[in-house]
Amino acid sequence: MPKPLGAEALRRVLGPTTPAAIGDIETLGERQCEGYLLRHVAYRVPSGRASVFVCIPGRLARPAPLVFCQHQHAGRFDLGKSEVVGLRGRADQRYAAELAQRGFVTIAPDAIGFEDRNWADGDNVGWFELSSRLVIGRTLLADLLQEVSLAIDYGASLPEADATRIGFIGHSYGGRMAIWAPAWDQRIQASVSNCGCIPYRESAAHDAGFQADFVVPGFARDYDIEDVLSAAPRCRYLLIAGDQDVWSRGAADIARALQDRGDRHATVRIRPGGHGFPITDRELAYGFIESALS
Repeated sequence: MPKPLGAEALRRVLGPTTPAAIGDIETLGERQCEGYLLRHVAYRVPSGRASVFVCIPGRLARPAPLVFCQHQHAGRFDLGKSEVVGLRGRADQRYAAELAQRGFVTIAPDAIGFEDRNWADGDNVGWFELSSRLVIGRTLLADLLQEVSLAIDYGASLPEADATRIGFIGHSYGGRMAIWAPAWDQRIQASVSNCGCIPYRESAAHDAGFQADFVVPGFARDYDIEDVLSAAPRCRYLLIAGDQDVWSRGAADIARALQDRGDRHATVRIRPGGHGFPITDRELAYGFIESALS
């Protein structure tokens, strides 16, 4: 019988990371947007150089909560942080910009392999990034989660951000990261996962499959998504699922499993429809984060 997936067990399962702190911070540019300042920064991380957008609301009376905004996947390795701040891509993905307009400081890095972190002219580099780690006993997910923590370190250092109030939001791939990140970094107090809660037991279907980022040797033998959620008991979760969405498959089972365990910190909302983040659900997500971080 495996031990419960607490913080220590999680890091053991995901494997080692290279000890790191952010360094060599550089501001690459700024622009004034409607209601907030958009800042592009870069800093050193173990796998290279992070490329990050920060949205800072205007006219703050006091430091504001910090929300990490994880971009989606969608097979678009040429696109990452620019979509969540509304510079490119789909309008329903601009949640970093919309949260900044509501008074939150938001931070949105490119994940490894996306946008400025893509070294193959927009081609899929995820399986290379995974396999080159697996052969030396590491996982891509551990490095991705470490970079989440490093981004939070940077965001929390800003004078406009309240380091005691930290949230997370993501859609699809970002929704999966929204489940894992609070288990890795206990500073995250509220997390919204939209259309990304599919458990490992459902992912083996041919119309689903596994993204390289979440391939962890042996994980599904002993654990599943409910265990990851249970590993972050101090975080309030909102999982939004579409009843016609492949990447939301299994949401009802997750809700039942959490209820059977007596876990009350995660709410699962299943709506009609497919894979998207419509304004009604984004408003629900923003209200949830505001309530949880107030």
